[in-house]
Amino acid sequence: MAAPKNVSTYIATFPQPVQKVLKQVRSTIQKAVPKATEVISYSIPAYRLEGGTVIYFAGWKQHFSLYPANSRLVAAFKEDLAPYEVNNKGTIRFPLDEPVPRRLIASLAKFRAREVAAMAKQKTKAKASR
Repeated sequence: MAAPKNVSTYIATFPQPVQKVLKQVRSTIQKAVPKATEVISYSIPAYRLEGGTVIYFAGWKQHFSLYPANSRLVAAFKEDLAPYEVNNKGTIRFPLDEPVPRRLIASLAKFRAREVAAMAKQKTKAKASR
């Protein structure tokens, strides 16, 4: 199957109940990081800001996932993430049959946006010092 052209097309490939969940995830991320550009990367939705990818999401049969869950993010949200599966490959899995944790997703997206902005700032400083 070819990669979807945009996030709406990606979401439309899922059954209606999953589409509803993915639309909630999408709108939550868009509100949390309004300046981010919505793209398809690695065949899934992603949000970019200042040259870096803030967050990805993907739908599956039994869950949806957010990426990347690096060690700093996992440590910062340890208690909030406790009910969810977090693997060592940077994936957080949320069951489709539970309410979408919008507040948590917004916090994760904002955290990642700050990380991406800090990395962009470091790159700029490194270039300036050459």
